[in-house]
Amino acid sequence: MKEVLYYINLLFFAYFVFINGFYLYLIVISAHTVRRYARVSAMTEYEGIFGTTFYKPVTVIVPAHNEEETIVHTVASALAVRYPELEVVAVNDGSTDGTMDALIRAFDLVPAPGVVRCDIPCAPIRGLYDSMTYSGLRVVDKDQGGKADALNAGINVSSFPLVCNIDADSIIDVQSMVQITRPFLEDHRVVAVGGVVMPANDCVIENGEVKQVRLARSGLARFQIVEYLRAFLFGRMGWSRLNAVMIISGAFAIFRRTALIEVGGYRTDTVGEDMELILRMHRVFYDKKKQYRILFLPDPICWTQVPEDMKSLSKQRRRWQRGLAESLMKNRRLCLNRRYGGVGLLGFPFFVFCELLSPAIEVVGYFIVATAIVAQAIDWQLAVTFLACAMLLGTIMSMSSLLLEAVAFRKYPSLRDTLILSGYAFLESFGYRQLHSFWRCRGLADFVTKRGSWGQPVRRAF
Repeated sequence: MKEVLYYINLLFFAYFVFINGFYLYLIVISAHTVRRYARVSAMTEYEGIFGTTFYKPVTVIVPAHNEEETIVHTVASALAVRYPELEVVAVNDGSTDGTMDALIRAFDLVPAPGVVRCDIPCAPIRGLYDSMTYSGLRVVDKDQGGKADALNAGINVSSFPLVCNIDADSIIDVQSMVQITRPFLEDHRVVAVGGVVMPANDCVIENGEVKQVRLARSGLARFQIVEYLRAFLFGRMGWSRLNAVMIISGAFAIFRRTALIEVGGYRTDTVGEDMELILRMHRVFYDKKKQYRILFLPDPICWTQVPEDMKSLSKQRRRWQRGLAESLMKNRRLCLNRRYGGVGLLGFPFFVFCELLSPAIEVVGYFIVATAIVAQAIDWQLAVTFLACAMLLGTIMSMSSLLLEAVAFRKYPSLRDTLILSGYAFLESFGYRQLHSFWRCRGLADFVTKRGSWGQPVRRAF
């Protein structure tokens, strides 16, 4: 028995070395890429685009279901974005609260004539509305079909070649649209670009614009700031450098409309519709031998509300993990298939073994190590040293992300804020990360038992 436990612990150690070694590799290539990108971006005159014809018109789609607390601010934010030619399509997905009434009052909406194209199937549209005060705003009122279905309806209604999707509790940085559309001008192969999503809790917001970035007061929100920076600045930035972006956040993503139609839009049978779409794009375009690029940029920012209570955060993370499992399962043909290049041989298997299964392996690992110590199969001092190294590496990854943000973009310019976030980067290894792994395990259980749903997160007015 002791020998079996010993070799099982060796397997856990090998898994730990592999996953953390690869994460450290992502940190190195992300740091190099972000620094180079920041230098180029600093020399780019984004304002010059407003005096030229070198831009592509954009439709911003805002899906909403029971979002009366935030929808007006989100739409106002989209309308305030600085861009030469932009339309906003807000989609009311069968809300049962005052979402539609809030939109009508705030933007002086009136019924609009018109026939909606059905490029992508969606639930019945009950009506279209135009604003009497904002010429670039159109509101779609439709039967409830879920977020993915609402996005598909927005794509059908959109009239511009680029489509940008944001959540109903999100606010786009005023200059971010110019930044995130630039790759489409530079390379005709680009079909999708993702930007950074950051928590907006307790930021100063006026007329749909973030006027002052403030550190959230909630400790739970601060943990998520560290988590978001780590996920975006070295996670997705690293995968973009390897040309194997596996996910673009549904809270802030921009696509060629023709590419969305070509792959059939968003699937409505998964709660992870954003990741599933990206995986399907890889699969479809590789199968068609079509040249394409899917990118991530580190400076276009969309600000969003994050949960400040355990119940809402738990539901969110369970949903994300279930969506990850569904997306991987629906596109499993990619796995270890050299036909799909880096996505099939590197990105997909990594997400299976290091993102999908890692929470279960971690939780099981705690019990196996504890059992091995009690059975004296391994030395307890060695186990404690191993645990300390794991916590140290996690802290290094989080601190590296904070350092990248502070050096390259400085969205949190205060030294005090940076020091506070550094403290949370250290503390997250003592409870928060373990709790997060437990929630993700429950998400895997939801996938296996086919339980769980979107749910309705707790919102508060900006």
